[in-house]
Amino acid sequence: MHPIRKQRLVLVSLTVVLSSAAIGLVAFALRDNINLFYPPADVVAGKAPTDRSIRLGGMVVEGSIERSDTDLDTTFWVTDYEASVPVRYAGILPDLFAEGEGVVAEGMLDESGMLVATQVLAKHDENYMPPEVAAALEGKTAPQEKPLLP
Repeated sequence: MHPIRKQRLVLVSLTVVLSSAAIGLVAFALRDNINLFYPPADVVAGKAPTDRSIRLGGMVVEGSIERSDTDLDTTFWVTDYEASVPVRYAGILPDLFAEGEGVVAEGMLDESGMLVATQVLAKHDENYMPPEVAAALEGKTAPQEKPLLP
């Protein structure tokens, strides 16, 4: 083999190996920062992990908001009109948070299936709904009554 071709082959091979290693390290470092979206039906079916942070999206069930008298704890239910999941949040809720409105809550599931939220996001105007929530709610109708706690 000609020395110039051999040098190019070594250079190209080294570039491919180093690039692959860099991509692998970045993917490994980011794996814990990924928040996967789950609709309530998937959470109730047990498809959502309990050991990592997830995003739960749907509509706030009418009559389900319960606020604590002593602190900022709020409990409410999120539904995709197929299933409902309870959510507990300690903090100030967004101004646009309301019953019957779209919401995305980020947090971890506890042993009882309740999402302990670290962040709650509400829609920002009357026409917007996050694409994940819109896809989860597509073709479903609203339930007629508030679900019972498990």
